[in-house]
Amino acid sequence: MPTYLARVRDSRGKSRMETFIADSLVDARTNLRDQGLVVQDLKESQSLASRFDLQKIQNSFVSVSVKDKAVFSRQFAALVNAGVAIVRSLGVLSEQCSNPKLKKALTEISGDIQNGVNLSDAMRKHPQCFDGLYVSMVQAGEVGGVLDEVLDRLAKLLEDVARLQNQIKSALSYPVVVGFLATAIFLGMTIFLIPVFAAIFTDLGTELPPLTQFLMYCSEILRSWRILILFGVVIGTFIAYKAYYKTANGRLNIDRLSLKMPLFGDLIQKSSVARFSRTFGALSRSGVPILTSLEIVRDTSGNQIVANAIDSARADVQQGGMISLALQKHKVFPPMAIQMISIGEETGEIDAMLMKVADFYEDEVEQAVKALTSILEPIMIVVLGGMVGTILLAMYLPMFKVFETLG
Repeated sequence: MPTYLARVRDSRGKSRMETFIADSLVDARTNLRDQGLVVQDLKESQSLASRFDLQKIQNSFVSVSVKDKAVFSRQFAALVNAGVAIVRSLGVLSEQCSNPKLKKALTEISGDIQNGVNLSDAMRKHPQCFDGLYVSMVQAGEVGGVLDEVLDRLAKLLEDVARLQNQIKSALSYPVVVGFLATAIFLGMTIFLIPVFAAIFTDLGTELPPLTQFLMYCSEILRSWRILILFGVVIGTFIAYKAYYKTANGRLNIDRLSLKMPLFGDLIQKSSVARFSRTFGALSRSGVPILTSLEIVRDTSGNQIVANAIDSARADVQQGGMISLALQKHKVFPPMAIQMISIGEETGEIDAMLMKVADFYEDEVEQAVKALTSILEPIMIVVLGGMVGTILLAMYLPMFKVFETLG
C-alpha cells in the first residue's frame, strides 16, 4: 500500500505533519477526518521506490482517447442526473475505468473536490485528460446549474468527433496497408530474387538489359552498408520536416499546402468546418462566452490557416464585428457555411445554425471518405501491380536473350 504525507490541523488549531499508509487517496482523507483532523494538504509520499514505479512509467505512455472521454461523460451525466453526488460518481467511475491515466486523474479530482475545489478547477489540473474545451463547458455547467445537460452535450460532441476521426482513419487505412505491402514485396524481391536470376544469366554469358542492371544496382545498395545512407536521408528529412513545422512560417505553409492537396484537401477543409461548427455550437449552447469559445475553437482547430481565420473573427467580434464577415475574409470556410452562420447571427440562433452546419459537413465528410476510398483502391492496385510487374519484367527480359542465343 502507498504511503501518504499529510499536513493536518487538530481540534486545538495546531498544524502538524502526519505520515501513514492507506489503500488510496480517498481512504487516507477519510481516515484523517474520522480522527477529527482537518486536512490541509495530502499527497503520496515520493519515496525512491515510488519515483521509479513501473506503473507510473507505463501510465506516461498511455493516452486518453476521445472515446474514453465520451464514455466517461455519458456515464457521469447519467449518475449526476440520477442525483448521485459528484464525489461518489467519480469514485464509481474511477473503479470501473480501464484507462490507467484517466483512472488516476479521476481519483485525484475526487480528492480535490472533497477539499472544496470546484469540479472544473480540479479537471484543469489534468490537461492530458481534460482539455480547455472540456473544462470550459464543465465550468459553464457549474455556473448555470445544468452540469448534467452540459455533460450530455459533451458526450454527444465527443462521440461525433470520434466518429469523424474514424471515418478519416478508414479512408487512410487502405492505402497505408497496401502501400506497406507493396513496399515489402518490392524490397523482398529486389534483395533476394533479383540477384539469384542475375547470377544465372551472368554465368550463361548473357548481357543484362538496362532495367535489370538498374534493379541489380538497387539490390547491391540495399544489401550493403550504403543502405544506412538512405536511412539517414529519410530520417534526416523527417526530422527537418518536424523542425520546420514547429516554426510559425513552416506550419503556415504546410497547412496551406495541405488544404490545396488533390483528393485530401477537400476532405481536410470539410472536416475542419465540421469540427469548428460542432465545437463552437456546443460551447455557445452551454453558455460559454463567445470570445472564450472562439479562443478554445482556435486552439483545437488543428490547422493554422483555419486558426488564423478564427483568430481574426475573434478580434472582429471583440471590436463589435460579425463572425461571418471575419471568416469570409480568409476564404477558408465554404460560402454556404458562411451564409448559414450569418443567418444564425441575424436571428440570434447561432448555436442551432452551427449544429446544422456541423451535421451537413459531417455528412459531406462521410461522402468524401467513400469517394476517396473508391478512387484510392484502383490506384493502389495499379501501383502494386506495376511494382511487381517491373521486377518480373526485369527477370524475364534476359531470358529472351538467352533463347535468342540458344536459337
